[in-house]
Amino acid sequence: MSSAEAARPVVADRIERLEAEVLDAQRIIGELRDRDTLKTQFLSNISHDLRTPLTAIITHAEILRDGILGDVTARQMESISVIITGGRQLLDMITEILMHARDSSEPLTLVESEFSLLDVVEQVTALNESLAARKGLGLERRVSTDLPPMRGDRDKIIHVLTNLLGNAVEFTPAGGRVWVHACHGPEPSDELVLIEVGDTGRGIAEDHHELIFREFAQVDASASRVHHGIGLGLTIARRFVELHGGRIWVESQLGRGSRFFFTLPVRHRA
Repeated sequence: MSSAEAARPVVADRIERLEAEVLDAQRIIGELRDRDTLKTQFLSNISHDLRTPLTAIITHAEILRDGILGDVTARQMESISVIITGGRQLLDMITEILMHARDSSEPLTLVESEFSLLDVVEQVTALNESLAARKGLGLERRVSTDLPPMRGDRDKIIHVLTNLLGNAVEFTPAGGRVWVHACHGPEPSDELVLIEVGDTGRGIAEDHHELIFREFAQVDASASRVHHGIGLGLTIARRFVELHGGRIWVESQLGRGSRFFFTLPVRHRA
């Protein structure tokens, strides 16, 4: 028997073992994908189920705050305000989890319509006025009057602005200042709009500028951190901006506040 003939059974045995290993690896990959699908579906279901009772809690607290059921004392009003603020923060977190679960299980799409960016900015800043006032923050809104009507997903743009301005208010100490500015991009021919959300807060170290846009990332991940969140807000914001064909970035230094910028085409092109 030649050496080649003697080697054939060994080669065949190796090929057979490799094929078995490949099949086993494919089976494991399939199981992991199935588990990931189940996990995503679970997150989606539980997030959706949590929103309903939490929304009811916030609504009833607002009814008490507005005096619809009768007058409340100053101390009771303080407790009610804490319930509303905490409830809204928790609702925002649940909304982010729900969005993340949906984005992981199905492609992101835009629901396009024509809208005024000025109206969007006014809506988002109005929602943050009371919280900014309670912290003694100056809230500035400036939108160029010559901006044309935008075309894109209005709700997703509102979500981006809400997240950025909410962060600005949260991370800026009492007596500081936050702002939202919107104007034409650097070159009018680009047909871009540039939106800036800034604050005079504690700022972000340069080596964390990219980190904050990653999933579940926290600049301060300790259990004792003052500001809480799940690390998805900026990740989702970047997805929404990029889905429109825009770009988002931050300019910041520790102790000198932060300025978040994002661009949007006036007319989204699929």
